[in-house]
Amino acid sequence: MAEPPPTLPPFAALRAFQAAAIHGRFKDAAASLGVTESSISHQIRRLEDFLHVALFDRSATGVQLTGAGRRYFAEIDPAIRRIQAATSGLLRPSGRAVVRLTLPPSLAVSWLIPQISAFEGEHPAIELQLVATTRVIDLARDQVDLAIRHGRGVWPGLEAEHLLDELALPVAAPGYLEPAPGETPSEALGRVRLIVSARFPNEWEEWARARGLPPPAQQGAIGLDGIEQALQVAESGHGVAMGRRPVVDEHLARGALVAPFGEGDPTGAAYFLCRPPEIEVTAAVRQVQRWLHGLARRT
Repeated sequence: MAEPPPTLPPFAALRAFQAAAIHGRFKDAAASLGVTESSISHQIRRLEDFLHVALFDRSATGVQLTGAGRRYFAEIDPAIRRIQAATSGLLRPSGRAVVRLTLPPSLAVSWLIPQISAFEGEHPAIELQLVATTRVIDLARDQVDLAIRHGRGVWPGLEAEHLLDELALPVAAPGYLEPAPGETPSEALGRVRLIVSARFPNEWEEWARARGLPPPAQQGAIGLDGIEQALQVAESGHGVAMGRRPVVDEHLARGALVAPFGEGDPTGAAYFLCRPPEIEVTAAVRQVQRWLHGLARRT
């Protein structure tokens, strides 16, 4: 006699469990799936009854996976994602594989987006979707395959591969700052206006320290929020900004900015290519990884 097929839990209950495990609250899980919070609660209770085990510890502030819930999530989450990827591939008329990459907007605009046509020419079967944001997003929760992050290479729960070093160098509009013969950088900077990015408030002191120079005075400096804003003000001839390669490379290449003191100095930070280790790496993701490393080497 043939053995009965293995029993599987209802898929709706599995999806509710996965969403609740990712978001940590039934309310957020419901919003992500477009259902009601009571529906999420009902489906998870249904799954717990099916498995005869508690998957969540419930409290007034949210829910936490039990030990059994963590083990079950580790097994079913990759399987559900593979089903989603396979279904998405069949539903897309083009049959192109989708790879989602998040990165800082400044790096996207100055470094990656100008190379997108080259990527599409080399990899016509892959659709590279960019999520340009300064927000550090949860890759697993937001279903993002790869991230380029700026820092020192350590982010809990992520694998990080070095991609690009960061170099800092003062930049200005052509003709705005031309050091006189024998004039030191500190003297030259002392007679112009500095531009300071709020994201890196100590960048001028760090650059001077790397050069063995006294930090330039910042009285009357222009304070701005982001790197791109600082570079735009410098391009307009209103001061000297601290450029950071590779973000500033495009501005230097088209002659909108010049580097009066030559090459930059390492900042101690870099750009890293990150991914969640628990999610299976597809062939398309591997191709994007190789292409990004190749682009970094050429840079």
